[in-house]
Amino acid sequence: MTQKLNRHGISVRAARNSALAALAADLPSPILADLTGMHRHTAIRWVTYARRDWAEYLAARAEDQQEGKR
Repeated sequence: MTQKLNRHGISVRAARNSALAALAADLPSPILADLTGMHRHTAIRWVTYARRDWAEYLAARAEDQQEGKR
């Protein structure tokens, strides 16, 4: 189906990734793997990505902004 849509100029990759991230944020990895048919290690990576703690990124961003003001 993806190939057919791509031939008509409809990209589904972004929507697929967004849907997987949303599922991974709400489901444990074994259930995500079972529902989607993906390998359990892949499901673990998606769950880890979706539940990532953004505190380090925000702290680094704030530090960069402070350095720019000096």
